[in-house]
Amino acid sequence: MQSSIDLTRLPRSVRLGRDADGRAELTYLDERLLPGEECFCSTGSWRCIVDAIKTLAVRGAPAIGAAGAAAVALWAVNEGARGAVLHGCSEAGESFLGALGPVAAEISAARPTAVNLMWATARMESLAKRLVAEGAAPGEVADSLFDEVLRIEREDEKVNRAIGAAGAALVPEHARILTHCNAGSLATVFFGTALGVVYAAAEQDKVERVFADETRPVGQGARLTSWELSRAGVPVTVICDNMAASLMGKGMVDFVVVGADRITANGDVANKIGTYGVAVLAHHHSIPFYVAAPASTFDVSLPDGSAIPIEERDPSEVLPQPIDGVDVYNPAFDVTPAELISGIITEFGVFPPQDAAREVAARVG
Repeated sequence: MQSSIDLTRLPRSVRLGRDADGRAELTYLDERLLPGEECFCSTGSWRCIVDAIKTLAVRGAPAIGAAGAAAVALWAVNEGARGAVLHGCSEAGESFLGALGPVAAEISAARPTAVNLMWATARMESLAKRLVAEGAAPGEVADSLFDEVLRIEREDEKVNRAIGAAGAALVPEHARILTHCNAGSLATVFFGTALGVVYAAAEQDKVERVFADETRPVGQGARLTSWELSRAGVPVTVICDNMAASLMGKGMVDFVVVGADRITANGDVANKIGTYGVAVLAHHHSIPFYVAAPASTFDVSLPDGSAIPIEERDPSEVLPQPIDGVDVYNPAFDVTPAELISGIITEFGVFPPQDAAREVAARVG
């Protein structure tokens, strides 16, 4: 039987390019408007990208990593290189790096939990330092940073497809899959991590249906996961977050796969708030619970999940109209302990959570 999956209907979430004047610009899909409106925005301002990341116009750990790297390139091409030349600085390279540092720091701080953002900006800053040390002029460094973003974009899709292939082998025939939040093509440059597993399995005709948790309070499952799965031709049903237990109790879920925003040395995983609860439910019902994430999501500097910084967002996401005397607690993420995870799916294969960081680090070098 031939698969009816059509991934060509999925948009690329971010794409770096140049305008008619040669200035760098990033085009991104404003995910705040989905599913009602598919709107692409283009900007040459790195500050606009920081705002887009903060306000969830661009979201998903790999996607904000690519956008963060692009923000560095926008600054370098459109401001940094030109500024060093205009000032006529004899030490132009060092001047360029001195200005780059605060910019990279501000970009990295746009969202604190997803380590891919810090990984991407550190990669860009490291490249700039190496090139300056080799004697490159600011303009040459800026062009190289631009090219590095294009490399990150290509790598992202390649890595996601490898994750999908590794994860699809785990998916049973006629699988009914549950996922939480959106770790799909919309959360990456293209293809997705957790939904990359779904797409690869669907192409093998192994997916009967996907149940997408609504994912309160912003509804990434209801608005985004359902939208992209339906666009690609994967059968999908949206459920409220508090329906997952009932669904599992009725034997209607065979496999759970989610994404990640940070994975620590011991295999604990930070992901969208509510993931921990799904993992507990899956464990109780003896349903496999997998995490899909690239190497860039691992943070071996943290021993376990208790050290992960958890972003707290605006109360209006939970309670649009404030009520006098009522406080709102709105953490964007929670931490799932390694012992609740069946395995972590990476571009290098599937590993037990307690071994994943070590195995990935050995392959990254």
